[in-house]
Amino acid sequence: MAQPDNQSKRFFESLSGAGKSIAVLTSGGDAQGMNAAVRAVVRMGIYVGAKVYFIREGYQGMVDGGEENIKEASWESVSSMLQMGGTVIGSARCKEFRSHEGRLKAAHNLVQRGITNLCVIGGDGSLTGANLFREEWSGLLEELVQQGLIDEDAVQKYSALHIVGMVGSIDNDFCGTDMTIGTDSALHRIIEVVDAIMTTAQSHQRTFVLEVMGRHCGYLALVSALACGADWVLIPEMPPEDGWEEKMCQKLSATRSRGSRLNIIIVAEGAIDRHGKAITGSVVKDLVVRCLGFDTRVTILGHVQRGGTPSAFDRILASRMGVEAVIALLETTANTPACVVSLCGNQAVRLPLMECVQMTQEVQKAMDEKKFEEAVKLRGRSFENNLKTYKLLAHRKLESELPHSNFNIAVLNVGAPAAGMNAAVRSAVRVGISEGHKMFAVNDGFEGFYKGQIKEIKWADVGGWTGQGGSLLGTKRETISFLPYKARGKYDEFCVPMVMVPATVSNNVPGSDLSIGADTALNAITDTCDRIKQSASGTKRRVFIIETMGGYCGYLASVGGLAAGADAAYIYEEPFDIRDLQSNVEHLTEKMKGAIQRGLVLRNENSNENYTTDFIYQLYSEEGRGVFDCRKNVLGHMQQGGAPSPFDRNFGTKISAKAMLWLTKKMNETFRQGRVFANTEDTCCLLGMRRRALVFQPVVQLKDETDFVHRIPKEQWWLKLRPLMKILAKYKTSYDVSDSGQLEHVVRNIRPKESDPSGAM
Repeated sequence: MAQPDNQSKRFFESLSGAGKSIAVLTSGGDAQGMNAAVRAVVRMGIYVGAKVYFIREGYQGMVDGGEENIKEASWESVSSMLQMGGTVIGSARCKEFRSHEGRLKAAHNLVQRGITNLCVIGGDGSLTGANLFREEWSGLLEELVQQGLIDEDAVQKYSALHIVGMVGSIDNDFCGTDMTIGTDSALHRIIEVVDAIMTTAQSHQRTFVLEVMGRHCGYLALVSALACGADWVLIPEMPPEDGWEEKMCQKLSATRSRGSRLNIIIVAEGAIDRHGKAITGSVVKDLVVRCLGFDTRVTILGHVQRGGTPSAFDRILASRMGVEAVIALLETTANTPACVVSLCGNQAVRLPLMECVQMTQEVQKAMDEKKFEEAVKLRGRSFENNLKTYKLLAHRKLESELPHSNFNIAVLNVGAPAAGMNAAVRSAVRVGISEGHKMFAVNDGFEGFYKGQIKEIKWADVGGWTGQGGSLLGTKRETISFLPYKARGKYDEFCVPMVMVPATVSNNVPGSDLSIGADTALNAITDTCDRIKQSASGTKRRVFIIETMGGYCGYLASVGGLAAGADAAYIYEEPFDIRDLQSNVEHLTEKMKGAIQRGLVLRNENSNENYTTDFIYQLYSEEGRGVFDCRKNVLGHMQQGGAPSPFDRNFGTKISAKAMLWLTKKMNETFRQGRVFANTEDTCCLLGMRRRALVFQPVVQLKDETDFVHRIPKEQWWLKLRPLMKILAKYKTSYDVSDSGQLEHVVRNIRPKESDPSGAM
């Protein structure tokens, strides 16, 4: 395995946790992924030499104290936690901690164990309480001295309390982070139910009203509506205009008249009208039955949204946040404000906790004052653009309302199928029609293109496409790069604006950190690894060797390994030899002699032509003889199939909507003398996620970033995550901290410039 470089050695020396104690607690409600965060904090803390403690039952355990409530954690004590929902260390609401006396007891319990670093995983209430505790800390210690419970030396030694927060909430209601731990998993539960309901609704020609969680925040309702193509959504941040009842019924009736056999309406539990009156699932049902006579059912999902196994996204997010939280705690000083570790785009950032809390409270204040537009803006750009995209796709304009356009636009899928492609096509078609264009579908990729398999595609043709896996348009693998762009010099017909949206399970498209389909593949790998490991429960010690897809790109093996808790992941980008393999076997052998019962090793399919999956399996079997036995699995095309995950549905939907608005802008700019003529570099782009934003990049400029032989980018951001997997598997390795250590500030949502109609989706 990789050895620490000098920079990383200096980093770990300067941030040594020796002599320091860190406590981790989960407070308020529970959320899937909290256990992954706890595991990361414990293992990273131990890795840097700190003592790490569990505080059980949240603040209640801190107030009550005792060996059972505040207990030192070991490496093995967080084994097998990654795939478990809820929070293993417990969570409770604690009235006593809200009182000064309760916080005094908590301070005494922490000082007794030398704990001055707290990692709090919870919602805004839990984090606000932690910040108050921190501000009162010196005064609490003085009181403890006066009461004779601690001495003056303890006051000097434990003079400052350091707080770092991570937001665990399925509602995604905390400002400052794009996603909170648990939100993606809750969306998985909702979409699983919606997909199941849609089949029975279609059979009986029914209308289903789904009530989802979100008393104060409509994120779950909005994004699940976007992910399933719901006919109507009701959220607290944007109550419908007066007369919404008639408009909704007209929409449902129009959908049925076009041949649809079902309607889906999603209601957030906190949905209200413009006058503050609650809108519940039963209210909506009664309205539909009374006005339309449709057979209507209500399903209230309730706490099923909190339950179940955390998604791959939540495990990766929580693991990244947990490691970052420990680094932040070790870097903090007495003057550093309490911070919260957040996600911005694809990057972990630190923000002042109280800035985030203040903005979160401003959202509720704006809603209370019926300033709903302001509330939506305060929720953040991601929320605002989810809402814009939903309105754009769900509500069909009348012909008279459409802008005038003479443009024809074709959409096609190229390469291997990827879950989420159909959601992207649906979005492109509907946004294109809303912009006044005539949309065409090309079947079977470039092959169908030159064979003339092109036909007009209309609004209703793409109904119900969001939840479909594979490619409904059909697609073929192409070994040649962006054909139409190359043909521009020879054929004027190709001198038109073109945009490519990345869609591949391998996540190997230069110019984009993420591709449509990769999240679904990661979930398939993670779910399968969970089942495989579970199959060994009750048996003797066993190591599983799993082969993943990805061509020469090790994204699925590496990030899937982080999500599944792998001990090693072999990839092409990080060369390995027989000495590395032997070292890994010895490492696993040592672990298996202890309390660890199962091991997991992932291998990317093209990681090495000689060290095949069979070779590695045989090596581990032989070298582990007498300590553990081995099994191997080749996951194959199951990673490419299945219904798309909520992330892939929404990523495909939003990125295609942005691409279509860009095409509209470019066509208008290049329209001269009755035709479009575009032959500049900036009119043939790839739209990709780069760190914090979606960016249009000329295809020709991506050549220098591409390894064409192996069909991978020359630089890949996720390689920085590999050390996390190794650290959490108990390897000593280097860790790049170039992105860590910067405390930023909350950026208020500012509208994009009018010159860019696509905005910042």
